[in-house]
Amino acid sequence: MSTNNPAPPADTAPDLPQDLEPTAPLSDEATDKKRERPISRSQLVWRRLKRKPNFWIGGVVIAGIALFAAFGGMINVYELNEQDIYNFNSPPSSQHWFGTDSIGVDLYVSLVHALRKSLLIGFLAAPLATLIAAFFGSLAGYLGGWVEMLMNWLVNLLLVLPVFYVLMIVSPMLASQSWLILVVAIGAFGWMIMAQIVKNQTKSLKDREYVKAARYMGVGTFTILHRHIIPNVASLLIVDAAIGVSGAVLSETALSFFGLGIQPPDISLGVLIAQGQNAAITRPWLFLFPAAFLVALLTAVNLVGDALRDAIDPTSEVNRA
Repeated sequence: MSTNNPAPPADTAPDLPQDLEPTAPLSDEATDKKRERPISRSQLVWRRLKRKPNFWIGGVVIAGIALFAAFGGMINVYELNEQDIYNFNSPPSSQHWFGTDSIGVDLYVSLVHALRKSLLIGFLAAPLATLIAAFFGSLAGYLGGWVEMLMNWLVNLLLVLPVFYVLMIVSPMLASQSWLILVVAIGAFGWMIMAQIVKNQTKSLKDREYVKAARYMGVGTFTILHRHIIPNVASLLIVDAAIGVSGAVLSETALSFFGLGIQPPDISLGVLIAQGQNAAITRPWLFLFPAAFLVALLTAVNLVGDALRDAIDPTSEVNRA
């Protein structure tokens, strides 16, 4: 007996596989949601930072000062310490834009080189202090025990000592050395407070699951600090390094002003301000130009640092209000 199945009706289409079945077109709203991607922390910080007027004002001023220090000497015909014997104590003019000092040296050229040296010291000493704080703070917070006790003792000792007076004592011993020694000295006394912050953050991070998993897998201490601890406190370190630039520049200027930092014939903002202080009334350009650039630089750095802090931690702006 035949068991042939009857053929399907002509008007009935065969079933399509599930992945080939036609679907309704997505609406515009659904398409927009599908296209949305989660943004990273750095992108979120940049979005906040772009809305901060302080960031743009300070950034433009810092960029202008940096460009002036780097390329300002190219548009002037005089060299550093070159004397113009016909223009002693000359006020600003078309020939000497910022005037000359008592021996006929062009102040514009001197200021370009002074800014260059002060910026180098500030932008080297501040990150150095931040690196020291990151290393000792994360190590003490992660290991705890006698390592933490030793760091606490060292930090408390350095915080009790008046840092500026310590630098005043140390600087004359290093006067004959390179200015890089001054960078090391400023950085070595500017890390203590941030180290305490990093230590407290590390103590909370070391109990996270991913840190425990890495430790149970036998990952080394310094590898854990490098991969898991430091990246999580990087935002704090960035803000500290940015704000620390103004402190480093101010320390160098103060030491050089008292004759304990950069020594003539080398030059910095502190040296120029020290040389122009006695002439602030009779030849004000010798004092006002270096002082104005110093105030503008410190203000701009602090504006950028405050904007970074508010962008990374929005609650800080509320707490200051």
